[in-house]
Amino acid sequence: MKKGIIISLILACAVVTKGFSQNNHEKFFKDVILHLDTLSFSMQKNSILSGNEKKLYFEYNSSSEVCEVNLLLSEPSKKGILNLLPSGDFDVIDSLLRTAEGEYQFKVQFHDLSKTEFLKFRFTWNTLSDSTQIHEVNLFPFTQSHVYFFPSGEELFIGEEKIFELVTDNIDNVKTINNWQTNNDIDYRVSSRFDQLRLHVIPKALGQKSFSFQLETFRPFLDSLGKISYKLPAIQQTFWVKQSRLRFVNIDRNDITLDENGKKDGVEIQLDNAPGLEMQKTYRIENQEEPGGGLIAELFTKNPLSNNRVLCILRVYNYHRESEGYLFIKDGDRAKYITNFSITPKTQISKISLLHQGMDWSSNLNVYPGETVDVKIEGESLNKAHFRFEDAEDISPDTTLRNENIANYKLKIPISVNKRSLGLFNNGNPTGYSLNIKEFQDPREFDFITLNYGAGDMNLAQIKGLIMSPKTIRDIVIDFDRNKIDTPEKLFGKQYLKMSVKITGRNAELIELRDIDNIVVVPGEKSPRASFYDRKDETTTAISLNKYLRKKSYDLEDWAKIELSIEDKQEKYSSTPFKKELELYVQKQTKFDIDVSFPAGLLINTFDKNSSGSQYQNFGGISMAMMAQFSFYDQERPGKYKPYKIGAGFLALNAFNLSSDPNVSRDMGIVVIGSLYPTRKDVKLTFPLHMGGGYKLNEGKWFILIGPGISVRL
Repeated sequence: MKKGIIISLILACAVVTKGFSQNNHEKFFKDVILHLDTLSFSMQKNSILSGNEKKLYFEYNSSSEVCEVNLLLSEPSKKGILNLLPSGDFDVIDSLLRTAEGEYQFKVQFHDLSKTEFLKFRFTWNTLSDSTQIHEVNLFPFTQSHVYFFPSGEELFIGEEKIFELVTDNIDNVKTINNWQTNNDIDYRVSSRFDQLRLHVIPKALGQKSFSFQLETFRPFLDSLGKISYKLPAIQQTFWVKQSRLRFVNIDRNDITLDENGKKDGVEIQLDNAPGLEMQKTYRIENQEEPGGGLIAELFTKNPLSNNRVLCILRVYNYHRESEGYLFIKDGDRAKYITNFSITPKTQISKISLLHQGMDWSSNLNVYPGETVDVKIEGESLNKAHFRFEDAEDISPDTTLRNENIANYKLKIPISVNKRSLGLFNNGNPTGYSLNIKEFQDPREFDFITLNYGAGDMNLAQIKGLIMSPKTIRDIVIDFDRNKIDTPEKLFGKQYLKMSVKITGRNAELIELRDIDNIVVVPGEKSPRASFYDRKDETTTAISLNKYLRKKSYDLEDWAKIELSIEDKQEKYSSTPFKKELELYVQKQTKFDIDVSFPAGLLINTFDKNSSGSQYQNFGGISMAMMAQFSFYDQERPGKYKPYKIGAGFLALNAFNLSSDPNVSRDMGIVVIGSLYPTRKDVKLTFPLHMGGGYKLNEGKWFILIGPGISVRL
């Protein structure tokens, strides 16, 4: 019944939002429905305006609530792909699934609803035109929290701390009050211990005292008027404050440091000038009222002050904390007064750990310019320390854990830091600990390296496949664009490279093998850290391979292969290095040579001026041709020929015809011949096909010919 009233009040508040214009997600989603346990909340019915944004509100009972979400698109037939973006505020249990046209469903489990701020679902919608839209559904979780006070008694004694239990149904959502507050002569604070909320009160004046305090919540709730509120109803109580059996006296310091080095000079304090307190007298301070208590400290009264206080010397001998109980000021074995303060060891650091993004806690205190790190300091009495890291920006959130034994910080290291270490100071004094500044040393993709073999500078990262050079390679130059290494967004630091060169001939015979080590490329002047890099080992000039080669690149024969390998030095980096391998060929278009072949069975067509046409002769015997001819290289296959040749030379027709037939014609011709050769290279005997024409020297006639030949590979 109570929950129904709250939902009705929320609906009444939602009416206020009708006058506001719709956001993009409202046009995209027809409705968004949340299912939690037995309750359902929809964007159409359960919206509220908060921070000038329309939000879908829902009530939860557990900080790790499981929620099922249904999405309905405004245009069900709209084509595209819907994705839910990940978030640190929840875990996806069931991934986003399309249940019907224009309808989707997924299930999540929230992390800590009581502490999460700006909770929302974010979606991307990818259309068929490759455009991406982002739609957000803002959420407003709320939960009901109550705190009740049922005191076990109404009597308090002046100066004595009394602790009451506060009853609550949602302790995770209630903020504590760690610092002492004052209301009507009563000091109070609210703490949490072992899942129990506790009220601490110390009265300071006699009589009937009306006492009240008010607590706040982490997550808002709806008050009786249906309005958003973080403040719980005020708790009121009346106490009778009576005189203590022993007078409580205050000192002006709540925490005294115990000197473990044996120095007992003591510290000066001011103590309330209580009746019966004698000057120039030493009192014992013990932790029990009865005789025989352990000595905690000694109090020596020097002289009274004008502010109704007494100047004293306090010498401490043992540890004590206020939470352990009262301290008794004794004259001999008789207790005269009570007081309370803490005696703790001096601040000691035992360990400092760093957490870099994406890594685990480490005791390595190396940090890098521009990065954000988490720092955990462990030790004793850290709660009274005021730590400061030299030149580092402290961006720790208010919820950072800090207590007696642990102090956490989040630091931003300046990108322009000019020191090798950042000291840790406590109250302005050095602690002996420091953060070591190290330059980034990450391998960068080879987009800052250029290669020039005579065809202009080429970006090494963009080179793919074989490189063919139709011209003589005068030199191969490797150069570096140092301003590309570091950017304001990402630092990589010095690049340590090595290079290997292997040169082989056309028949894969090894010509030369060379390694070039100790290549160091330092980021250029545009780097934010340019002035801080050590440049003693820098490679300052471009690398000319001919400087290192015995067989220079311009002396290489046709189709020699240069294999070039460039890679990062593995020992210099903790991450995976880059490696680039290239093959560069000395490419030729043609080859000129003198060839002797034996065409056989040529069909010759002679053009006779005295006849009406051409005269065809029978297939002849074996002829001999001596040709100056060009062979053509296949540009797709290094060192391989195309199956045709073209040449010019002399042709001895029927040079080897042994027939006794007198009609057999022998002649010498000047010819131009094109030849087709078989593409197979694994046979010794082949029969090329010859085609061409020329002029017979004896007959003085022009002719054309076609026919096979004989080619023998030895």
